[in-house]
Amino acid sequence: MTVEALAANQPETFYRGAGRIAAFRTAPALPDRPEDWIASVTTRHGLGPSGLSTLADGRVLAEAIAADRRWWLGPDRTDTGVLVKLLDAGQRLPLHVHPDRRFATAHLASAYGKTEAWVIVSARPDAYVHLGFARDVAAEELAGWVSGQQTEQMLQATNKIPVMAGDAILCPAGLPHAIGDGILLVEVQEPTDFSVLLEYEGFGLPGGHLGLGYDLALQCVDRAGWTPERLAGLRGGDRLLPAAADEFFSAHRLRGGHRIEQGFSVLVAVAGEGRLSGEHDDLSLRRGDTLLIPYAAGPLRLQGEVEAIRLAGPTQPARP
Repeated sequence: MTVEALAANQPETFYRGAGRIAAFRTAPALPDRPEDWIASVTTRHGLGPSGLSTLADGRVLAEAIAADRRWWLGPDRTDTGVLVKLLDAGQRLPLHVHPDRRFATAHLASAYGKTEAWVIVSARPDAYVHLGFARDVAAEELAGWVSGQQTEQMLQATNKIPVMAGDAILCPAGLPHAIGDGILLVEVQEPTDFSVLLEYEGFGLPGGHLGLGYDLALQCVDRAGWTPERLAGLRGGDRLLPAAADEFFSAHRLRGGHRIEQGFSVLVAVAGEGRLSGEHDDLSLRRGDTLLIPYAAGPLRLQGEVEAIRLAGPTQPARP
């Protein structure tokens, strides 16, 4: 067997979960931890090794990959290029933003920023996300909101977008956003933990500017107004995510009968049950399973009444 069934990996964080990860997963999970970092080689910002995934044999995944990159990643990759999470919003998350690659390279010594996307697994009625400003916001206005923690003014200036199970939305780096409560989602993102908190006072936090100071950190914010037409382009239409996501990661919805191409990836079963088989593997899977697929597994095929999301890094990883 080459495919790894992963245990929950739930680092501490500042907001509340509502037990949805524990209810969703087939393996034991902590009901009060709102994030599960799947096949993670990324640490929490400034808090490593928290965030790193461990394999069933006790090895840290990042160390296992470093010891045999070709087996895990194949001949053309030097890193995974991706971080996948389950996220259980037991409360509305704070309005925040992630830097793009250009900003991260210049100020955070990273080739990766943090573009991300959300695939909604379940959502309460009337669930929503805040995504982008609905009008242009001046730099001075934004700085005043953040320094005075004028939360209502900030949130009122954003687009409030209804979401439901099955939705998938791309959130480009730089775009202010906040996930509303009552949502369980699969998040795929660039492999960093960079966040600039625009809102923090009501969450018991002292602020969050990545050690850069807010004068510099707020320069990564997209302050332009996003129209409904522009926001619609963040959804995939016939595909799960729009083509703009391809530079950062891939995400595909698969069902029984679909073939999985060879390559390092994560598979999250979101409905039903079935089997995953290939030259070296034959295992059952059902809703809540999270699987790590190494390059060495070769091509695989899903069988049965199962639906899964396959997530992987971009074809061309980011370069410094």
